[in-house]
Formats: sequence, C-alpha cells, structure tokens
Amino acid sequence: MKVALFGSTGAVGGECLSQCVAAGHSVRVLVRDANKLPTELRDKVEIIEGNALNKDDVVNTLDSVDAVLFAIGVDKHSPEDLCTDVTRHILDVLREKGSGCLIWCGGGSTLVPEDHLSFGAKFVNFYAKMFLGLRHRDKDHQYELLQQYQDVDWVGVRPLQIREAPKTEKYQVGFIPFSGTSWISFADVAHAMISMLDNKDWLQKAPIIRY
Repeated sequence: MKVALFGSTGAVGGECLSQCVAAGHSVRVLVRDANKLPTELRDKVEIIEGNALNKDDVVNTLDSVDAVLFAIGVDKHSPEDLCTDVTRHILDVLREKGSGCLIWCGGGSTLVPEDHLSFGAKFVNFYAKMFLGLRHRDKDHQYELLQQYQDVDWVGVRPLQIREAPKTEKYQVGFIPFSGTSWISFADVAHAMISMLDNKDWLQKAPIIRY
C-alpha cells in the first residue's frame, strides 16, 4: 500500500515510519528537514521537504497515495490549531481525490459521544483543559472538523499517556473505560494506526487505545 505519513520525525510518527517500512508499505513523508529522519530509513522512503500548513505541499504529498497516517504532535511552541489546520488540508485533498483514508492520532482528553463518562474520563478532560490547553484545544477542534467530512474515510485513535516501551501488539481498542493512569507505548500506538490501514471496522470513529 502507498502511504503518506505526516509527523514522521516525532515519537509516534517515527514508529509509524519504521513499522510501515518493515511491513513493506511504500511510504512518502512530508518533512521540513529531511536530515531529522533516521539515516537508515532515508533511502527507503520518498521524501518531500515542505510544510504541512502549505496546502500545495500537502497536495504533492498525497498524489496517488492509498492512505494517510497523521502523527503530528503538539507542544508549547506549536501554533494554535496546528493539527486542525493540517487535517483540513488533508481532508480537502482526499475529498477532491474521491479516495484514500486518513488514520489520525488524537488524544483521550477529547471526549466523544460513545465514551463511558466515568469519573476518570471526566478528570482526564478537566486536567487537559487546565494544564494542556493548547494541545487539548487543537485535538478537540480536529475532532470537530472531522465531523464535517463524513464523505471522506477517516479513523482516529485516542491514546492517553504514551510512553517509551516495547511493542506488544496486545492492547485494547474501543469505547472502553479509561482514566489518567491509562497508558500505551508509542510503538503500539503506531501498530494500532497501521493495523487500521486494512480494517474498516472503525470508519468515522475514534476509539480509545490502551493496555
């Protein structure tokens, strides 16, 4: 499968990159600086240097691809609504193409109608609003945007805490109870995203993923 990857130099994106290559997918990445990619993978992927906030660069990246993996992260230096604005470009291009699926990594602090609103889930949402404002707002806005594109195939995953740990391929996916202690590894987040390239069970949904 030909896959476009956004966020390939981050923790989740880097795992997506190495696992996609290992699985035999043809991968194209959009990066601002190709030197930030792992040296051993640079000659195994197609690289486009550019900016995901520039729609023309997104158009070039999505040319003739079958699917898109979105793993862009947000930190305190990110512009407001970074993920939302990039996602809008991707969705517009997929809509114009009339094909392709977006698999994106969101966050558990974004509550969706299917969630079990336990005390733990409400606490995660409250904590994120208070202390992770920029990231939380962006992920909320990204999810709200996706609701406007029901004619485009997309699937989301919502991890809680993400840590460095080995890939297990053993985790839960669904609208399941969660709390501030719920966690999963970067490697297994990537594994879940890649597994959805061939799994249409979660179209237009964004399940929780956790151990």
